[in-house]
Amino acid sequence: MLATRQPVLRRFWYPVVPISSLETGPKPFTLLGRRLVIWSPGDGQYAALEDRCAHRSAALSKGWLDKGAIVCPYHGWAYDRSGICLRVPQRPDAGPSRQPLVRSFACTERYGYVWVALDDPLAPIPDWPEERDPGYRRMHQFCEPWACASFRLMENSFDNAHIHFVHRDTFGDINDPLPSQPAIERGDFGFVARSDVPVYNNDLQKQNLRDASAVTIRHVTATWYMPFLRRLHIRYPGGLDHIIITAATPVGDGACQLVQFCFRNDTEADAPAANIIAFDRRVTAEDRTVLETTDHDVPLDMNSGIERHMPSDQPGLLMRRMLLELFTTHGETEQTRHYAAGGTTAQG
Repeated sequence: MLATRQPVLRRFWYPVVPISSLETGPKPFTLLGRRLVIWSPGDGQYAALEDRCAHRSAALSKGWLDKGAIVCPYHGWAYDRSGICLRVPQRPDAGPSRQPLVRSFACTERYGYVWVALDDPLAPIPDWPEERDPGYRRMHQFCEPWACASFRLMENSFDNAHIHFVHRDTFGDINDPLPSQPAIERGDFGFVARSDVPVYNNDLQKQNLRDASAVTIRHVTATWYMPFLRRLHIRYPGGLDHIIITAATPVGDGACQLVQFCFRNDTEADAPAANIIAFDRRVTAEDRTVLETTDHDVPLDMNSGIERHMPSDQPGLLMRRMLLELFTTHGETEQTRHYAAGGTTAQG
């Protein structure tokens, strides 16, 4: 699957930039191959336009803000959040354009990030109750580009079989490779997978969990939100919740942006955020080392013969089936360089 060639994937919300990054001005972002400019007009709202001036195609993200409008750095044309051209300095007698000259996109703020949908969203941004619960704290972890397909990162997030190999230096046990089998409940736009996963506690995790045991059990409830969003709710035996939100925002076919933050029902005095982030950084770095070696054109068709599968791949296989069903519902077929329609191997 080449994500940029599947139009229905534009109909979902994706986190693109941290709110804090907009304090220094407009920011560029490429979402599913489309260049955007993101900014805050200063009224508590956020804006997303195509990063291309209607006059001579200059990048608006290289410009600046003036009374909430974004100003093109080339000739000073200024645009509001809807793409209306408010003024052309070379034509001071002309008023605002009658219609938008630059395309705008749905844009909102949740969980400290600006989220964008390129077309009418099929599903809302998930509402996680921990955001409003004073018993939980939210901490930002990572926002960085990865050289892998969004699907690869998302599938990996539900793959219990990789833990004991990829994460053998943090919490896996390579001598016990049999993975926990999840119980999966399917929904309209995703699924929930539940499993109990035994893991090792290294020294840093013993501090983070306030648990000196060499081994502990993760009671895992992992939720997949189509197409590239995951909530990993880990409950430890002592009642500690470590809830990781991971988005693999698709930049292009072979690149994504990892956005990750977490909720915890403990305090800074219990476990410093820096230590929690440090451990999760080690884990994500281990994943990244492997995932950036994989083919970005993920074959969704499980009968293609391009990739082999094993029983523990069930979450990823369900993702594939559900995405193929989504494409069919919206009149699309899987777009890939591996094979043409009908299973014929494609060239190039």
